[in-house]
Order: sequence, then C-alpha cells, then structure tokens
Amino acid sequence: MKKYQFWFCTGSQDLYGDECLRNVAAHSKEMVDYMNKSGILPYELVWKPTLITSQVIRETFNAANADENCAGVITWMHTFSPAKSWILGLQEYRKPLMHFHTQYNREIPYDTIDMDFMNENQAAHGDREYGHIVTRMGIERKVVMGYWQDEEVLQRIAAWMTTAVGVMESSHIRIARIADNMRNVAVTEGDKVEAEIKFGWEVDAYPVNEIVEYVDAVPQDEIDALVEEYYKEYDILLEGRDEADFREKVAVQAAIEIGFEKFLKEKNYQGIVTHFGDLGGLKQLPGLAIQRLMEKGYGFGAEGDWKTAALVRLMKVMTEGKKDLKGTSFMEDYTYNLVKGKEGVLESHMLEVDPAIADGKIAIKCQPLSMGDREDPTRLVFTAKEGHGIAVSLIDLGDRFRLIVNEVNCKHTEKPMPKLPVATNFWVPEPNLQVGAEAWIYAGGAHHTAFSYDITAEQMKDWADAMGIECIVINKDTTIPSLQNELRWNSVYYRK
Repeated sequence: MKKYQFWFCTGSQDLYGDECLRNVAAHSKEMVDYMNKSGILPYELVWKPTLITSQVIRETFNAANADENCAGVITWMHTFSPAKSWILGLQEYRKPLMHFHTQYNREIPYDTIDMDFMNENQAAHGDREYGHIVTRMGIERKVVMGYWQDEEVLQRIAAWMTTAVGVMESSHIRIARIADNMRNVAVTEGDKVEAEIKFGWEVDAYPVNEIVEYVDAVPQDEIDALVEEYYKEYDILLEGRDEADFREKVAVQAAIEIGFEKFLKEKNYQGIVTHFGDLGGLKQLPGLAIQRLMEKGYGFGAEGDWKTAALVRLMKVMTEGKKDLKGTSFMEDYTYNLVKGKEGVLESHMLEVDPAIADGKIAIKCQPLSMGDREDPTRLVFTAKEGHGIAVSLIDLGDRFRLIVNEVNCKHTEKPMPKLPVATNFWVPEPNLQVGAEAWIYAGGAHHTAFSYDITAEQMKDWADAMGIECIVINKDTTIPSLQNELRWNSVYYRK
C-alpha cells in the first residue's frame, strides 16, 4: 500500500495585514508539527501555505487530486475566509475531505484580548462561513470539533484518516470469483457493475480449474516446507487419525495456499471467493489455506459472496499499521443461545475463519465435511477473543446498496464445545439479542458478515457516507420504532 499523507490547509484572507498572515502560517505549522509528533496519527500531515485566494485554493485542491500519495485534505479557517473563494476548488476536488473546527488558542486571554486578537483568532466565525458553503454545495465531508492538542480529538482525526485511506484503496480492490454464487441464495447476489461504479471494486470470474492448475504446479519442496511451518506454529490434533494420512491432508491445504496466493499475486487480486458446490479438480474444500490467506490480508467470501470478500479486504486495509490489532475476519451467523441472561449468537463458518481473531492456542483438525463431495479437509480451530467489535453487511436492494453495521460484544462460551470442529466466535449484538436480531432482519442484513475488533461503527459510516450509500448502525441506542422510521426515510432519500 502507498505511503499516504494528508494535506493540512489553513484558510484566511489578506484583510488583516501581513503580520496576521505570518502568525496564521506560524500557528498552523506549529499545530501540524505537534500533531505529527503526538504518535496518534497513523499518517503524516503535510503543512500547506495559507490559502487566501480562489486561484490558490483551486490550484491546491487540484494538486491534491493529482498527488497519488495524498489521501485527503484537512481544512481549517484560522481567521475569516470568504467562502465564495472556495467554490471552484471544492467543485473540482475528488478526495476525502475533513473540516477540522478548532482554534490555535485553548483559552480566551481575558486580560489581554483586543480586536487584533479577535481578528486573528476567529475560527468560530470563519469555520461557520466555510461550513455553510460546503453544505450548500452538497459536498460530503467529516467535521471534527475540538482542541488540536487533545488526545480524544486526535484519535477522531486518526480514525478518519484510516477511513479516508479505505476510500482511496477501495478503487484498488479486485476480487477473483472462483465459482458462482450458491444456487437459489439471494443475499450473496449483487450488481457487480454498480459496485464498480460506486466503490471501484473489480470482480472477475474464473473457472475453478484455472486456479487448480496453479495448485497442481506447486513444487513438492515448497509444500513440504509449508507443512513444516504449520507443524511448528499450530497444535496438531490427530484424534485417532493415522499420522501419515493426516499429514498428507494437511499438505493438500499447503498446496492450495501456495497455489492460490501465486494466482492472486500474478493476476493482482486482493480477495477471493470460493463455493463448495464447484471445486473442480481441488481435492479438498479450501479451509486452512483460506484462513491463512485472510491472515495475510486477503479478503474472502464463501459461496461466491464477493461483496463480503471485498468488505473483509477493505476493513483489513483500514486497519493496516494500527497498533495492537485484534483481527478482522469473514464470519457467519450460525445458532443462538436463548437461555435468559446468557443470550448470544454462535458465529463460525464451515471452515474459513481468520486465525488473526484467535484467543490462545490454534490447532489443526481434519474432519469430514458433508458438503463439497471431496476428501476430509483440514482447518484451523480456535475460539475468538473477547471484546467489542462490529459486524458489517453490504446488501444490494436492487436500486441501491445498504451498509448495515451492528456493534457486538464478544465473549467466551459458557462451556467448551469439544465435538465442534471449527473456529468460533460468540457475541451479543447491541443493544441486546432480541432488538439486535430484529433490527438486523428489518434492515435486510445477510448471514455473512465482515467482522472486526479494530474498526468502529463511526468509521464504517464515514466510509459509506463518502461512497454515497445508505448506512444503518445498530447499537446500544437502537429501538425498533426508530429503526423502522429510519429505513422508511432512507428509502425516499436514497431512491434513484
């Protein structure tokens, strides 16, 4: 991924004299330097000279458009800046935009304040003028208000930066569809042309045996080396199986991992979908192999679900470089626990859950699988971490896309599940299972989700806003009547 930067552009005018403009420039440089040194921002802020004329503003925004390393512009009005000067630049700007509503001084200097100070430090005035024109022009942007030295404010800017990078990188997401969608399943379908128009996602289909050729061509020494890596990294659960046969089945997944990754790298894809109903010459349904590819950053969706594969990739990109990552994965709703006071959803998939979300030991198992009509596949088994996360679903409603985000709280199950041969997560959706599940169903959410501990609902909503699509957030404040009203209003607002 590119080494992205963000431009910090300060607005003013020449009405207040040269000394004022010198102070404006010095203050904005000091602010940029402080924020860069804070250790909070994930990307570098680049200071730009003060913008005071329509021509300079227009040139700056077009330069930002042309700079491949610029992922967005942060604007701030130190003094008053007549907003008509910003119209042409804003009209031509094509990247994420933040309006940072702050000021240089934290406190009013009660004993010394005079009109010179008032003229020089009037962000409360200038930012409202600028905000008005951006609203009138209908331009999507993020507004963050607060003092530039406060940690919580910098954290919000940092979160927006990762979302902005997600917006930029979205147009670089390419998904390889190895097989079509599962027959007669509705929610995994979608308009791939509209997705490329809206999100920049390119989704291409390949016959499964084209990728099988890559798997079959993997040299034996590469397979053996990767199997050795597996045996060193994971616990091996033979559970009565013959050790030599077990190792052979593990080697099948090693060949799939190497072959699939070579295919994806050679053809420049960042995600992949498979389907147990169309495995061609593959000896096993890809399990351990897909889990490892997800851990390396690839997106994945099962049963041809390209929308979720792209979402998983997007969310992994948005968390790249973040400290203390807990993980992002493809996930599926399976079964409920409805015991009073212990309600929750057991999440899993038949094989493909990213080990990045694992809590504790990870083991390899080999178990029969009724679907796919192939030999017993090997897979990684584990339980997921506890903690707060989000489950995200992108659905196609025919006339528009809708992003659905549910905040969830992950817990360990009350008891172990020794006979369940898959990786699992157990969570309670906010505000509770009853309202959360009802809200998800009213919104039309899928049974497949992109799950993450490391991204917030606000970040995903910001991404949806930047893409111009509807976003429904289900959280601790959700009620069914308010959600139903929101869905009705949105059906009018977002209708083509």
